[in-house]
Formats: sequence, structure tokens, C-alpha cells
Amino acid sequence: MYAQIVEQVVAKVMTGEWKAGDALPSIRELAGNSQVSVITVKRAYLELERAGVIVTRQGKGSFVADTLDATQALATEEFHLQLKGLLDAARKLALSPREILDRVEQALSDPPHAAQPPTDPTERKPK
Repeated sequence: MYAQIVEQVVAKVMTGEWKAGDALPSIRELAGNSQVSVITVKRAYLELERAGVIVTRQGKGSFVADTLDATQALATEEFHLQLKGLLDAARKLALSPREILDRVEQALSDPPHAAQPPTDPTERKPK
């Protein structure tokens, strides 16, 4: 679950929904909203801080980091991991490079699927 929180915070930062300096929900608030333990959220925030995506100020909370180079690097690393997984699956299916490229091109031309997105634990609930 903590990995989902990390991914969703990174996504919000990368899309610009959360900008440098924006406050994140408190650990307790996010834990309550997403119905996970405080320890899970704390672990996610520690991971995000190590990656340079957020900064935590004692007594003030956690904020989106001012420098987002680390966030870009994190997203690039995630892309490469996903690409490696895709290629591993293609090899298991014995797809040729041309078949892989054809399928990728087809996926790029398909409209985004209308499936419901997974629940976002970083969404702030109205009070």
C-alpha cells in the first residue's frame, strides 16, 4: 500500500497538480482518509523524502520539494522498470521485435480505456 501512495504522490507532482512548496496532507490525515495505518503513510513519506520528491519540516509538515529533478529521475526510473517488464513479458510470449513495436503502436493509437482508476489514497476528503 505504501508503494501506491508513493506512486500517486509522484504522479500528482509530475502532472503539476501539486506544485513545489505545496503542503501534503498530514500523515494522520492521509492515513485516516485512505484507511491505512500511520506507519504505512510514514513509510511512504520517508521513501518520497529519500527520493527528493518531498521535504519534511519538523512541526510544519511535509511539502513538495522545490527541486523536482529527483522527481523526474524517479519517473524515468519507473518508466524503465515498466518497459523492462513489458519486454520480459513479450519474450515469454516469443514476440518478435516487429510484433512488439506493432502492439506498442496500436496501444498508443487506441483511445484511453474508460476503466475506473484505482482509488487514490492521496485525495483529500472534504470536511
